[in-house]
Amino acid sequence: MTADKPYLTGHYTPVTDEATATDLTVEGTLPPELTGRLLRNSHNPKPGVTPTHWFKGSGMVHGIRLREGRAEWYRNRWVKTPALEGAPYMTDRGPDLSASTAGTHVIEHGGRLLALCESNFPFELTPELETVGAHDFGGKLRTAMTAHPKEDPRTGELHFFGSSPFPPFLTYYVCDAKGEIIHSAEIPGATASLKHDFAITRRHVVFIEGNVTFDPTEHSGIPYGWSDQQLSRIGIMPRGEQGAQNIRWFSIEPGNMLHVSNAYEDGRGRIVLEGPTVDREGFRLSWNWWIGAPGRGTEPNARSYTRRWVVDMAAGTVDEQIVDDLAVEFPTLNEDYLGAENRYQYAISFPDEKGFGGYGVVKYDRTTGARRIHQVGDARLPSEAVFVPAAGATNEDDGYLLTVVSDLKQDASQLLVLDASGLDRIATVHLPRRVPAGIHGSWIADDSLAATGN
Repeated sequence: MTADKPYLTGHYTPVTDEATATDLTVEGTLPPELTGRLLRNSHNPKPGVTPTHWFKGSGMVHGIRLREGRAEWYRNRWVKTPALEGAPYMTDRGPDLSASTAGTHVIEHGGRLLALCESNFPFELTPELETVGAHDFGGKLRTAMTAHPKEDPRTGELHFFGSSPFPPFLTYYVCDAKGEIIHSAEIPGATASLKHDFAITRRHVVFIEGNVTFDPTEHSGIPYGWSDQQLSRIGIMPRGEQGAQNIRWFSIEPGNMLHVSNAYEDGRGRIVLEGPTVDREGFRLSWNWWIGAPGRGTEPNARSYTRRWVVDMAAGTVDEQIVDDLAVEFPTLNEDYLGAENRYQYAISFPDEKGFGGYGVVKYDRTTGARRIHQVGDARLPSEAVFVPAAGATNEDDGYLLTVVSDLKQDASQLLVLDASGLDRIATVHLPRRVPAGIHGSWIADDSLAATGN
């Protein structure tokens, strides 16, 4: 049965147990400032469970603990949610927001580690990846929470949203640096369009609605599908208490974007937004891969190309263009530049539908237009490359990229530490097992968890 489910085979083959290993082998030299945890989340159904959609697999977090040049441990743990034991999302009383896969992302905010899935409450974890339980911010979170919150690097505030296929379609939240929700608002004009990610700038919040929207006839367990009748739009909302009543929506070309690279106000006050985007055929290929249907591509990101939108609010216009012909996903950056104009962006490359490209870690120079690729090798798929600033950094790309490689030939995985400026390999940490290809993760420095005493 799993042979028809590409998300349960190859790089995506689930692991069947939880493990812990210590004193990992390191090749090269780990920079001593890498003292913390690299955490990665993934969909990993329990043995004997075959989900109908990749996103329906139970969440499993993999962690690698680095300290002052040593790789102290690797461990993996399922997120112990009611859904892991089969609890349904829909009940007689409506959705159970605690019945989460918790398998999309894992972040730290206010000293808490949170495993995220956009249709549910977050789940708190210990620094050793044991599950604490659902976290609703003291009852102030009234909706699901996006898996892509944005932490403002200047204020430490966490901006996020909850979306629903039913009214209210979109609710916006701001959480202070200590982890308390201080503002929430329902966003007028939003629709049932799938809103997976969004952006913040210094002065605005940017929402994206694509052609993928609620579809009750979709029976994969994820009730969304492409609709030519659903308008693609960008919503620009001023930050602040009164922002929701002043949101403006701008029509854009058909498409769907899952992940934002960044957004900012340029020197003319225009909003610049970038991120990998698929067209109708690209979405069809990806969706069929996600559910194991005929007509799928060999990769879920085969037609995912970076697109740029420039929104001139004074003129009421949007200029948009595809800025690169390489199929990429999982964009990242030095998050000190989140919401501000950035020169460098990173992503993971995939083979496109014609086989062009291949697996690699990509660096873009937005000033010169240059593109550099660190090829990881045949049958080796890297994870989302997480940027960690170097000690005493003075340039935007002074730092490291951390990526976990799934190696099918060796049935193994390694943590690669790359120099973010030139993409040269600095160190390799050999892991005790092959880590399945997953979705998102974070670097959690030790001082981020200091408030918890861990």
